[in-house]
Amino acid sequence: MSSLLAAVTDASPYLAHVAAASPQPSGVPDVGGGEAPPGAGDLLKVLKWVAWSVTALCVAGIFGVAARMAVDHSRGGGREHARGLGFVLGACLLVGSASGIVGALV
Repeated sequence: MSSLLAAVTDASPYLAHVAAASPQPSGVPDVGGGEAPPGAGDLLKVLKWVAWSVTALCVAGIFGVAARMAVDHSRGGGREHARGLGFVLGACLLVGSASGIVGALV
């Protein structure tokens, strides 16, 4: 133990020199707002189409769950469709808040 302590104390002037010579981190670089690449307008058009399609699918999903609930209710079925409705409503929440989630992460 004492030999390790002696080695560290002997090397301490060299370690201080190495630490002083190494460059210090400059922090997080500021990339600004960025610049859209060529053709970004087409990508945004495709994203708008996808968002519209997913929104239409969410509405269709709610209609589908409602139809299954109505058919099962007329047959005397139980309330097991609440789980399906929960999944569809969760998807609707994700679709509606997708840009906000990405904005918060970026």
